Amino acid sequence: MPVETLQLAVFAAITILIGYLTYRRVSADRIAQGGTATAREEVFLAGKGLSWVVVAGSITLTNLSTDQLVGMNGNQMVLLAWWELSAVVGLVILAKVILPVYYRYNCTTTTELLERRYDDRRIRALIGLLFLLGNLFIFIPAMLYGGSLFIQTMFNVDIPLIWIAIAFAVVGSAYAVLGGLRAVAVSDAYSGVLLLSLGVVVVVLSLAAIDFDLSGIPAERLTLLGDSSSPIPWHTLLTGMIFIQIFYWGTNQTITQRAMASPTVEEGQKGVLAAAIIRLLIVPPMVVIPGIVSYKLYGDIGDAAFGTIVGDVLPLWLSGAFAAAIAAAVLTSVNSVLNSSTTLWVCDIHEPFINENANLRRLNFIITVTFVLIGLAMVPIYATADSIINLVQELYGLLSMPILSAFIVGLLFRGVAAGAAITAVVLGVALYGFFSFVWSPLHYIHMMFFTVMFCVLTALVVSKFVFGTSPTFEPAITLR
Repeated sequence: MPVETLQLAVFAAITILIGYLTYRRVSADRIAQGGTATAREEVFLAGKGLSWVVVAGSITLTNLSTDQLVGMNGNQMVLLAWWELSAVVGLVILAKVILPVYYRYNCTTTTELLERRYDDRRIRALIGLLFLLGNLFIFIPAMLYGGSLFIQTMFNVDIPLIWIAIAFAVVGSAYAVLGGLRAVAVSDAYSGVLLLSLGVVVVVLSLAAIDFDLSGIPAERLTLLGDSSSPIPWHTLLTGMIFIQIFYWGTNQTITQRAMASPTVEEGQKGVLAAAIIRLLIVPPMVVIPGIVSYKLYGDIGDAAFGTIVGDVLPLWLSGAFAAAIAAAVLTSVNSVLNSSTTLWVCDIHEPFINENANLRRLNFIITVTFVLIGLAMVPIYATADSIINLVQELYGLLSMPILSAFIVGLLFRGVAAGAAITAVVLGVALYGFFSFVWSPLHYIHMMFFTVMFCVLTALVVSKFVFGTSPTFEPAITLR
């Protein structure tokens, strides 16, 4: 058997095996539950049956896709590990502070908490719509582009990126439509074990390729203390970075939906904390070391670094297995975002404002297909980016900090008018857009900090002096 055929055969076999194991596990879980879960619970919350192991694996792999592996290694510097190290703080805050609130209010979506705290469904719909815009125009196309670029560079094929992206989109949609969150989460867990194991192998073999000798690599690419001209200046760790992590891990429907799908809050917390341990010990080397080694071997080759080094250091049969792991990461990340997007659309917009008795499974199919087509249309735009990870972070700043401000105000205060919070969100999007495209006096992570502070203060002031309410400090959060 020619080596290229062997590589593809291993890739196909592992991909099919993950799908088969997922089908078996999902079927067994549904039988064990005796069909007690409603269609709504099954599609959106996996029948409230996810164990802590599945939660940990699903959270890890939903985030650890090619926009991280390709994008962070594409910067070819150790500094990018801060995204993963600081994520540990965000996960701990989710587990100990925010997740118990979601369970107390019996939420299906994170935005449902806003409706309960502000007593107004309009703010839920607005924030749900902003999350959807981020998923459609930022995360889905970035994941499809990053995965396609990796497959293209690793296999060194001439297939156009868009055709590879279409293949990912079709299979990822099938998981989201046919299996709901349960299938998505279970496939995440299986794929996560494979990806993390082979990722460690890639790290070790990459270092072995240069005899564990990092000499000759510029010092600025090996430091964790970035200066003001670096992608992550050290002082941004004290301002906007922590708010970015609280937003992503604590309010992002794609992540928190897994933690909300456990039978108890304690089970969900165990899964989130296990994901934090994985994030601390295993993920940082995976997202920076192959890129650093590739700089020494090939020079500054940007986002092509990860696929190139993997293709060179792994034997062909094992590279087929790693390609399957990466493909699984792309598929599970895409279908996770699709599932959470459908959840937001149905629960926050369609049922309250269009049709409260919609056929959930049929609507799931229609919305998923529509969202996939939009995401695919954006892939060529991402192909022109200098750095996919930096582009994603900068673009999402338009939405993330204004959205986070609504959660901060809602979790910490009572008596704030929903109209005031909505006003703050809209002004926050405009302010960050001004910082991004017109005038940026400081690093964009600093500007995220100023944006969220501006939005929180604006919501309180507008509520008191425009809507005539009296906001009071009444936190919904308690440490558990």
